[in-house]
Amino acid sequence: MSGRTSVHHHAADPVLRHVLTHLLTPLLMCLGMGLAYMGAFVQPEPHHLPVAIVGEGPRAMVFAQTVKNDAGDALDVRTLARRADAVDELKDRRIAAAYLPSDTAPELIVATAASDTSATVAEKIFTPVAARQGVPLKVTDVVRTVDDDPTGQGLFFLLVAVSIGSYASVAVLGGAGAALRMRGRALLAVGVSGVVSAIGALLAGPVFHLAHHGLAGVWGLSWLYSAGILFVGVGLHTFLKRWTTLTMMVLFVMLNFTSSGGLFRPELQNGFFGSLHAFWNGAGYVDGLRGLVYFGSDGLSRQVGTLLLWLLLGLVLTAAAGLFERRRAAQGAVALPRPTHPRGAEKDEQDEKDEQERERAAEEEMEEAVGV
Repeated sequence: MSGRTSVHHHAADPVLRHVLTHLLTPLLMCLGMGLAYMGAFVQPEPHHLPVAIVGEGPRAMVFAQTVKNDAGDALDVRTLARRADAVDELKDRRIAAAYLPSDTAPELIVATAASDTSATVAEKIFTPVAARQGVPLKVTDVVRTVDDDPTGQGLFFLLVAVSIGSYASVAVLGGAGAALRMRGRALLAVGVSGVVSAIGALLAGPVFHLAHHGLAGVWGLSWLYSAGILFVGVGLHTFLKRWTTLTMMVLFVMLNFTSSGGLFRPELQNGFFGSLHAFWNGAGYVDGLRGLVYFGSDGLSRQVGTLLLWLLLGLVLTAAAGLFERRRAAQGAVALPRPTHPRGAEKDEQDEKDEQERERAAEEEMEEAVGV
């Protein structure tokens, strides 16, 4: 009896170690998601939020300096001579709001399509300024969002959908597709990114009406973004294996969603996430979509450049992974030459076991990938 218990105990040890090892990934995901999302979104505060005071002469300069002194580092205050200049700056997304001081009818000009949260913060800042003069504040929105997306955050959730479709597909290409040559996996990555981007354009257009025009551009931006993620993942999988899923979540969920500017612009976040916004691919995607849909493609070339750089990084990683796999295969063929024998039942059984192992690995990676 005790002998059978001992045998069962020793047989269970590898299984328990296997389970505990795989539990490490979701636990690290839990920690990482908590740190990233709560660190980025829980306490949004303005940091050098760019605003303008509209007016000429010493009175306007003194008023602007007073606002700056009261706000400290929260605001980056500049002066503009005319209201038309302020509207141009808002449409170019160089400022978050412009305030026109007046003894009788003060006005705050915003562009909620650039960021509804930044416009709301600016309104909260300047409403008390107007109240001290005993007059109500008029708020004018010069670039509104579409009625189907009143907060302008629909583009952020489109980012979420396209990202998950992309990085979850990496688990399949790396696991079930491991038997394919790198060229085959790369071609599949091109095809998958095309399908994911088509789904994104479908969601943005006919389904939820986030984009009332420029659907071809939405598809193009989505393809660049998705292809960059897929090629980075396919390349990394060769080197990281089962840790690829966690790495992809860090890169394209934890750091990506939080720095995209889809919910809070970088001026409302701490320095870490605000600095990532300057070059991360999610920020390029969301800002590119905003520019395309609401701002006449303003700044679109820069955002396309950001997405192209991420795609180039993915292509370099994939090429390096392909070279590594070929060299490893060549070394294995020299060290352990396989005997030639007719294909029989034994070889069929081994092929079946290998296929089952690949399917099991792919299923495990998929479970981890969609665990978010």
